[in-house]
Amino acid sequence: MKRLPCLLLVPFALPAAFAAEAAPPVRLEPVVVTATRDARALTDVPASLDVLDATTLRRARPALGLAEALPRVPGVVVRDRQNQAQDLQISIRGFGARASFGVRGLRLYADGIPATMPDGQGQVSHFALGAAERVEVLRGPFSALYGNSAGGVISVFSEAPPATPEVEADALAGSDALWRAGASWRGPLGEAAGLRVDAARAAADGYRRHSAWRRDAAQAQLRARFSGGGELTLLLNHLDLAADDPQGLTAAELARDRRASSPGALLFDTRKTVEQQQLGARFVQPLGSWQELALVAWAGRRQTFQMLSVPVAAQASPTSGGGAIDLDRDYRGLDARWQARPGDGAFTFTAGTAFELADETRLGFENFVGSQLGVVGALRRDEDNRVRSQDVYAQAGWDFAPDWQLNAGLRRSGVRFESVDRYLRPGNPDDSGALRYSRTTPVLGLLWRAADGLSVYANAGTGFETPTFAELAYRSDGASGLNTALRPARSRHAELGLRWRGERARLDAALFHARTEDELMVVANQGGRSTFANAGLTRRRGAELSFEAPLADAWTLSASATWLDARHRRDFGLCAAPPCAGNELLIVAGSRLPGIAARSAWAELRWRAGERTDLMLEARASSRFFADDRNTAAAPGHAVFDLAAERRFRAGGVQWRAWVRVANVLDRTVVGSVIVNEANRRYFEPAPGRQYLLGFTLVSL
Repeated sequence: MKRLPCLLLVPFALPAAFAAEAAPPVRLEPVVVTATRDARALTDVPASLDVLDATTLRRARPALGLAEALPRVPGVVVRDRQNQAQDLQISIRGFGARASFGVRGLRLYADGIPATMPDGQGQVSHFALGAAERVEVLRGPFSALYGNSAGGVISVFSEAPPATPEVEADALAGSDALWRAGASWRGPLGEAAGLRVDAARAAADGYRRHSAWRRDAAQAQLRARFSGGGELTLLLNHLDLAADDPQGLTAAELARDRRASSPGALLFDTRKTVEQQQLGARFVQPLGSWQELALVAWAGRRQTFQMLSVPVAAQASPTSGGGAIDLDRDYRGLDARWQARPGDGAFTFTAGTAFELADETRLGFENFVGSQLGVVGALRRDEDNRVRSQDVYAQAGWDFAPDWQLNAGLRRSGVRFESVDRYLRPGNPDDSGALRYSRTTPVLGLLWRAADGLSVYANAGTGFETPTFAELAYRSDGASGLNTALRPARSRHAELGLRWRGERARLDAALFHARTEDELMVVANQGGRSTFANAGLTRRRGAELSFEAPLADAWTLSASATWLDARHRRDFGLCAAPPCAGNELLIVAGSRLPGIAARSAWAELRWRAGERTDLMLEARASSRFFADDRNTAAAPGHAVFDLAAERRFRAGGVQWRAWVRVANVLDRTVVGSVIVNEANRRYFEPAPGRQYLLGFTLVSL
């Protein structure tokens, strides 16, 4: 807390420092929609919101994933596991840090279509960053207006097809046999429509042994305008992923060989395949001069197969679900929204309803046949699951005075889980069941335009997070069936922030506080199987700061920093390994939440030579973060530096972009992420040392 007063002085000092700076034309603020659901300038948004444009996402970067650009957003931590089988570990203000696979605690969207299932489980592997126009990142209380598991919101928006046809090709090569090849065509279809098609294949051997992967991705986007002012967007995605899973390492294994995989990973050939297809549509129709109707509909299928390293002996129980998972999920949804801006536009009202449904068939098999390991064996689990969410919401914004704006919102969410058990055997009874959770989440925000380019805002609200089907899948007492003891986490949020925009500089700062009852936590994580329970009371509080400013005509410094104090606030005990005869896991009040660093920072120094060349030095730093709730093991703090250069030029009637990056140029030893509460203390997932990346893009105009 001693550093906090100094941090609070910076927002007031920097605007004055740059007020007299000579300036080129004013840079326009982006128009955003994520926080308020209506298009408005970023400076008029009463919440912590950052926008990453296409240049930021792709400048001297491979654009393979969100881990490349999102670290510049304060409060956001993206840990690249170097394990494509488990996806990125993304957290916002500490929400989502416990995820052992996929993305939890956050809401994800691609062009308004959810990438988060109705139970709260999300994936980012199908995001087409090469086609993205911008990414909006919302933090704080207003996230709750997006429903279940909204500790934060990440929205990706695709670039619209251009007015003239373009063909693009790109290629990438890097360390550990990394490569990617991609192509894109975009252009008009007649006078009122446009099409964009992007496809790419990427693959690598991986930094660690048994971490090779291959990913095929494609996206097609059709946009059309109608004579009555209506606009239609159709979006089709395809993903085909195959990846080995190296799993985590113990501290001793990490010290011995950072490139190693776990012994179980090699023994059982742990791996994962994912295939996903999704079709979505968004239609917006003006109703007169002051009303608008928006409809979003989507449907998709995701098929997942995963081989785990669950020991053979652990599968002897009649209630064991086996060590191999075969999961097919069909999902669909509809979001209908009406918006009105009557009179002079000082008042805006939005009301809507959302319905989401996911049906899944979950099969579990033994991961052995006789003495042969890592193969699909006898059936041990067979169930049909359904999760359904039905929400209604309303949001209003009112400019009640020339420099004041009031925003309020309310969302009523209901989530129902149903499971039909089809695997009935002696000792394994019928575990069919159903659960229902519901919650009303209000949000209130106030914004004051204190001066030209300077706004101050405050907001507060509540949120909730239900367990996912994956978290309900295994019970802490070892029995089969849904973990019906799990309750949804309930949180209260508040934040105070300011946003300043000058002609050549910008500054954002925020203070936040969140208090959560019944936080969902990992009791044990073994062989890729996670068991969850509810913690008592947790608290997250902190400060965020980001700025960008010129140091000279050709030099620009951008930086962000986060201070986050995330702790348990009550003592509580959990059963670590049933039966719980004296085997309780005691969590002491004051312990830090695992996977969350108390301090993190990012900075980039960029030198621009004219309009064609950029040279960059990028730095990322983090304090240590614990791997378990008892705070007995931790990943050490680190600082890494990247050097990068990009050159843009025309040759042969083609626009070229060539770039090179040396990541972790000092070859620092870094633990990239941790597997929270891993039962065998294989917490650590090491990050690579020095890496080399080279890429180019050409566009035929």
